[in-house]
Amino acid sequence: MARVRNIGIVAHIDAGKTTTTERILFYTGRTHRIGEVDDGTTTTDFDEQEQERGITIFSAAVTCPWKDHQINLIDTPGHVDFTAEVERSLRVLDGAVIVFDAKEGVEAQSETVWRQARKYHVPCMCFVNKMDKIGADFEMSVDSMVKRLGAHPVPVQLPIGAESGFSGVVDLVKMKALRFTGNQGTTIVEEEIPAAMQDVAKSQRHHLEEKVAETDDALMQKYLDEAPLTEKELKAALRRATIAGQLHPVFCGSSLKNTGVQPLLDGVIDYLPSPLDRPPVEGVRSLTDDSKLHRRPRPDEPMAAMVFKIVADKPLDLYYVRVYSGVLKSGMRVLNANTNAKENISRMFRMFAKRREQIDAAPAGEIVACVGLRDALTGHTLCDAREPIVLERIEFPTPVISVSVEPKNTKDRDLLGETLAKLERQDPTFRHHFNPETGQTIISGMGELHLEVLTYKLAHDFNVPVIVGRPLVAYREAITRAAEAEGRFIRQTGGRGQYAIVKLRVEPLPFVKGKEQFEFMDATRGGIIRPEFAAAVERGVRDALPMGVLAGYEILNVRATLIDGQEHDVDSSELAFENAGRLAFEEAVKAAGPIMLEPVMKLQVTVPEEHFGVVSGDLSARRGIIEDTESRGPYRILHALVPLAEMFQYATKLRTLTQGRASYSMEPNSYEPMPPALQQDLLRKHGYID
Repeated sequence: MARVRNIGIVAHIDAGKTTTTERILFYTGRTHRIGEVDDGTTTTDFDEQEQERGITIFSAAVTCPWKDHQINLIDTPGHVDFTAEVERSLRVLDGAVIVFDAKEGVEAQSETVWRQARKYHVPCMCFVNKMDKIGADFEMSVDSMVKRLGAHPVPVQLPIGAESGFSGVVDLVKMKALRFTGNQGTTIVEEEIPAAMQDVAKSQRHHLEEKVAETDDALMQKYLDEAPLTEKELKAALRRATIAGQLHPVFCGSSLKNTGVQPLLDGVIDYLPSPLDRPPVEGVRSLTDDSKLHRRPRPDEPMAAMVFKIVADKPLDLYYVRVYSGVLKSGMRVLNANTNAKENISRMFRMFAKRREQIDAAPAGEIVACVGLRDALTGHTLCDAREPIVLERIEFPTPVISVSVEPKNTKDRDLLGETLAKLERQDPTFRHHFNPETGQTIISGMGELHLEVLTYKLAHDFNVPVIVGRPLVAYREAITRAAEAEGRFIRQTGGRGQYAIVKLRVEPLPFVKGKEQFEFMDATRGGIIRPEFAAAVERGVRDALPMGVLAGYEILNVRATLIDGQEHDVDSSELAFENAGRLAFEEAVKAAGPIMLEPVMKLQVTVPEEHFGVVSGDLSARRGIIEDTESRGPYRILHALVPLAEMFQYATKLRTLTQGRASYSMEPNSYEPMPPALQQDLLRKHGYID
């Protein structure tokens, strides 16, 4: 297990993740020719849409050997609409290589993937790619990691030249220059550092030693005594610091020009952790018992694994699983700790993009795919039934955009519902529901591209072509003050009736990232209603949350407290208290100053200096707030917060304003209150007020 590395390649869109992955597969001998993204011939972008669009949409797992080690690698998407693929991959990986474009440095999605990696305490290495690109700047890229990410980058390589003059790298650990020659860069020539770079290489080596010594007392003493640090000492200490998240080694190269990829692979082996280097995975005994449990990555521990991805496949769905402890075997019967149901592992595979290699057993530390599971969802824990454990689930962002869909053929109406349910199982950031008032099926996702991809899948993978309506913003509702209300559900119809009286208080709940945006408390005393009836009230309140009170949007950031209730010896039931709870909650929310919330996006625009004024003016007209600007050569980088409702067709407008010279990226940031006048317009437009 010490020779296993579970790593992800993550980055902003177009930084070169898939190109880097393609070179890794070639140099490790897993492929015998290099595929290109532009030609649609890469191994990991095997989906038809990925090849057509030239972007990664679905994370793909591959296994490759390197210097007596096994690297399990996941190539992830860079587009913000597919951020769930990155989220679930980082949750189960032990390390990550974050790729940066040498001309752009840290970009918007770079910040997102960095934040996701920090959330799951994933040790990171950095690869400054595209050193051959016009405008490539290694020093600027490293500085942007400090400024924008709060990272602790330490270059272990320097580029020899840049742009068209980029010809190799200087290895600061070996203090040698590396040139990549022969057929597609397969031959590495080690030579002396060019005379013109001697001084800067010595200075950077000194900086590397200083940063590494700061993390290790023994080395610090050596450093203070001005004794040289050996290559072995430097690597061992840098490995410890990387795994602890104290430092982030920085490599450089150009994957497209086959330069710098093999040393990056050496860095994965040298600095990123094996499953044994990671702390034991933590969980609780069950969903109702939060006693803490730990599982170490050892084959003699009870088996514990997590489902992190589901692919709707024919004839059986494919479940991607990370094994944390014990051994997962084909034919095994396991417990799904989230549903408390038994599941079967009928067959298991080691994946190589879309190819499968059947295996019989997967020990701790492995990432495999299996078939045979029925009810498992992304984030569910599979474990030994005699030693149950529930691992921490994966948090996914909520959808921010919706469209209506209807089948082109009316006979496909039932099939559409079934297919959407399949897609929802596969993609945790996708939702669908039927609106009985309009008779429409509404699908929701992370962006226009996300929904485009899903509707394409409906037509081409499932043979259910649909007519798509205009995009709609996924608004939310919230309350502004505390309020109380009573809900009565009393039905006397002869024989046994229904009786429940509930009094609830609602109040705003402060938003905490990563925590549920709803809280229920039972403040009743003296057993005035039975515990099962209090639980039924909570179910009723939770049922009311998605329905809203203003315009039918989900209610966020609210705490509901059960403060009083009344039951009947004969007529009370859980169903009656569910209904009374729902009625009380709806009335309390109506009295608590309900408001509409709109999704606000974090926007980054790279614009030529001469077009800065017109672009910033356009953003102000879109209710945008510019938070920061920075200069980068002849360009200005704008960082702004803008409501999603104002951003439809922005790509076309930006091209027009800047003669096609600007670019932008955006990601969901938060939900914020709408201006009252716009809220009234929205409610009037949808017929909720006159």
